[in-house]
Amino acid sequence: MNPTDPLAGVPVPHKRRVRYAGKNPRRFEEKYKEHDPARYAGDVAKVIASGKTPAGSHRPILVAEILETLALKPGAVVVDCTLGFGGHAQELLAHIVPGGRLIGLDVDPIEQPKTVERLRAAGFGDDVFTPVRRNFAGLPQVLAELGLDGADAILADLGVSSMQLDDPARGFTFKDDGPLDLRLNPQRSPSAAELLASIRADKLATLLAENADEPQADVLARELVVARNLSPITRTRQLAEVVREILQRLRLARDRDTDNACIRRVFQALRIAVNDEFGVLDTWLRNLPACLRSGGRVAVLTFHSGEDRRVKKAFQEGERSGVYSAIAHEVIRPTPEELRSNSRSAPAKLRWAIRA
Repeated sequence: MNPTDPLAGVPVPHKRRVRYAGKNPRRFEEKYKEHDPARYAGDVAKVIASGKTPAGSHRPILVAEILETLALKPGAVVVDCTLGFGGHAQELLAHIVPGGRLIGLDVDPIEQPKTVERLRAAGFGDDVFTPVRRNFAGLPQVLAELGLDGADAILADLGVSSMQLDDPARGFTFKDDGPLDLRLNPQRSPSAAELLASIRADKLATLLAENADEPQADVLARELVVARNLSPITRTRQLAEVVREILQRLRLARDRDTDNACIRRVFQALRIAVNDEFGVLDTWLRNLPACLRSGGRVAVLTFHSGEDRRVKKAFQEGERSGVYSAIAHEVIRPTPEELRSNSRSAPAKLRWAIRA
């Protein structure tokens, strides 16, 4: 018998659970088992064992190497500049109790509350974990507002979180169709579609070259502007198909994988632009030494050459000037075991520095 709505006095029809479309559903919203790990722990474990990241989640990268680099102790004050899904934060928190404190920064108004709830449920209360909705370029102001003279350890994971990449509604992926957004903070304009609608070809070429090392930047920029003038480009798959058509028409295409790599570079260049990622990183690197206590350590995870060049240069200059007593002269990369278990770790590079 169906339950009865006490207000309406009429039977409420039983609502069947949405079934997987085949054994392995492709659409983000259909992967209900991966979205509910507490209920489907076995299924989620199988996804992880296959080297994939469950939909709507994120797997922290180079965790052991970061912990070794930061050398955390109970009582330490730590800043996670890019809270994300909270995987790194949970590991850091476990190493600073009792008496420690972690400040977690994130600009994403959609994902940050979910992460705070997860960490609270894991037992990390206000006494040890302080979430702050702020871009990490504002770290000096955050520390000042909290009455802190600096941190013993700082972590910045500059990669986009998997839960943002996988969700078509966020517009970071062309695997499924969605709005061409690409903003880490959807409340801040412009979106990628808005930027693409107004940018000049020469400016777009500069973005493609500087943000993504795109070898065909000039040609792609010119043709993308022609295409957007004919019809506004507002969807992720629409942009992907426009780029694919340009490559094929100008005989720049080789195979689908190569074409997809070019499309990813276009998305990366637009994402970096709409979020001002390089401007934020440059500001943070400039202010970083003042945010570290003497002997404090910083670890930075980068995922493409534009980020890594900036971090490498800033650390080298800091070592020459005496601001840092030691830095990583070689990057730390994921082990073969981590690469097998998490394919998204492949581009990651870890650099570190110690405040003099």
